[in-house]
Amino acid sequence: MPTYFIPHGAGPCFFMDWNPPHTWDAMAAFLKSIASQLPERPRAIVMVSAHWLEDDFRITGHDRPELIFDYYGFPEHTYQLSYPAPGQPELAQQVADLLNAQGLAASVDHERGYDHGMFIPLKLMFPAADIPVIQLSLRRGLDPQKHIQAGKALQSLRDSGVLIVGSGMSFHNMRGYGDPRFTPISAAFDQWLTDAVQSPPEARNQQLQYWAQAPHAYSCHPAGHEEHLIPLMVVAGAAGDGVGEQVHSSVVMETTISAYRFN
Repeated sequence: MPTYFIPHGAGPCFFMDWNPPHTWDAMAAFLKSIASQLPERPRAIVMVSAHWLEDDFRITGHDRPELIFDYYGFPEHTYQLSYPAPGQPELAQQVADLLNAQGLAASVDHERGYDHGMFIPLKLMFPAADIPVIQLSLRRGLDPQKHIQAGKALQSLRDSGVLIVGSGMSFHNMRGYGDPRFTPISAAFDQWLTDAVQSPPEARNQQLQYWAQAPHAYSCHPAGHEEHLIPLMVVAGAAGDGVGEQVHSSVVMETTISAYRFN
């Protein structure tokens, strides 16, 4: 299986009216196309969400996780969305074991549900909700190297048909959305990020580890709030010697947002 870093949009943006109405269409079309790009149907999905931070790595272990509607101020119908994908407790424990074996403290959370960083994009990617999914948290320190290491620990899962997806946003500064002053800023950062992802694997991981040195890094991901970028580190680590490529880019709300695949 390849690994992916995908944008999950703004709250439930794909399932509501927006102004302008076609703001999210290109991103939605990309997410809908992913299943057809895979070599086979995944036997399970490991989703790394920007919306779950813990002191150590945590993994959802419930066999039927509920949804967490962790967005605010959106239309009432968006709080009635469903995504009844099953969990897979055995895979959750396997992920915890793989991380612990590499010295990365991890444990299974048998109560936590799926947040919107998981269910919103997966409703487009795999709408039947019939593939087991587990979520992996980020570590609260947001250390890029630790998350690259976590991805490396999980690399072997790909050989058994597990799709590893990082769900975040390549640009995430709430003050920048809709502000044309951020158009060139986001474009410059996006070009650096794309060049880094498409570098040879060792150089790629080195550059991603020091992403904060990129042009306008903290304008695109404010310091201490870079959680929407860090899922990229996990999937880059899980890619091993696989090559990265930009597979989607669009200008949304005056900012450039991209997605990446690692083969």
